[in-house]
Amino acid sequence: MSEASANLERMAPSTHTPTISAAQARRTALAAQGFGRTGTASAVGTRQLNGLIDRLRLLQIDSVNVFERSHYLPVFARLGSYDKSLLDALTLRTRSPYTEYVAHEAAFLRRDDLPLFDWRKRAMRERYAGDDWEQRNGATARWLLDELADRGPLAASEIEHEENVRKGPWWGWSEVKHTLELLFRFGDVVIAGRNRFERRYALPHQVFPSAVLDRVVPVQDAVRELVLRSVRALGIGTLGDVADYYRLKNAPTAIALRELEDAGEVQQVSVAGWERSGRPAPTWLATGAKMPRAVRASALLSPFDPVVWERARALRMFDLDYRIEIYTPADRRVYGYYVLPVLQDDRIVGRVDLKSDRKAGVLIVQSAWEQPTADADTPDRLAALLREAAQWQGLSAIEVRDRGTLAGRLADAVSSAP
Repeated sequence: MSEASANLERMAPSTHTPTISAAQARRTALAAQGFGRTGTASAVGTRQLNGLIDRLRLLQIDSVNVFERSHYLPVFARLGSYDKSLLDALTLRTRSPYTEYVAHEAAFLRRDDLPLFDWRKRAMRERYAGDDWEQRNGATARWLLDELADRGPLAASEIEHEENVRKGPWWGWSEVKHTLELLFRFGDVVIAGRNRFERRYALPHQVFPSAVLDRVVPVQDAVRELVLRSVRALGIGTLGDVADYYRLKNAPTAIALRELEDAGEVQQVSVAGWERSGRPAPTWLATGAKMPRAVRASALLSPFDPVVWERARALRMFDLDYRIEIYTPADRRVYGYYVLPVLQDDRIVGRVDLKSDRKAGVLIVQSAWEQPTADADTPDRLAALLREAAQWQGLSAIEVRDRGTLAGRLADAVSSAP
């Protein structure tokens, strides 16, 4: 039996494994993610932003801007209103302390963490090497690397080449953009900040110090460190939850969890109600994780927030069957285009489809839906949260459209505000 198989075999909880309630697990997860912490909007500065990113370890990036770009939203959800330019200064500058890579998906993370993903860069290269990539794209890649050596950092739009033409509709990348993105995944180029949210590409030595470029982390050590960070960021999670945070495979994640358990960094527990095939699902708790008796929170969750980005975990933890419907044809959408779950305390009580009409200065609630966990206070608390969100977005009004099981009561709560 292989080491991976042996570790997977050992994962069934024993009779000595402590059991906690589903509510305790939920509050532990939210506390680990930074909810329930006290603070005021005036206190949100660079120190708080750095502290939150260090807690989450990454901010997932998405270009959809119908309400607000995704990476800004986890900060607002946890810290409240803040100056987005402070986060831009941390993440978008050429020599920022943060950079981008495919961590969960594309995400901002500390540049010093980049060596932990060298194994992924190699895997990406090997994946495409077997697909005649060099034969089809090698000449373009070599030309681009020369251009960046001479002129970098550069955005794709700044590079003149006969292949730098969009193909298809607006999402169709040019050959230059496509090749740059692959070189980025291979580690041959890095992201040197953004300009109006457009990526700027560079050679690694043009951006990073030798302390980052020369650091070598063996694969097993890198995976173990990523697994530890996953458990600490999640607070508590199953094997699948932990592996998903950095999109790791289950087998090496299982090996790392056993090593971390032996080192006292994590503890195996059972969560009541988290059964799999009638048996308790193997679950790990971060050593020292806080398990508060209550969590006070009111938040809009991005579709790419770690609390809800893994569908099975959201269903197990919050009884929320959630998927983003951006890519679903309009006539087949159930809840809306850009739907954000609504967190109140330790429950997800609803979901709202939001749009920022920046020209008119209006936050539009295109639909609002309640979950079975909603209570009588839900509309008023959500109305207050939407007023804060509108102010944060620089919008002066809220319009609630008549679609969804919560829309009528939410409209009344919004209109009755002083």
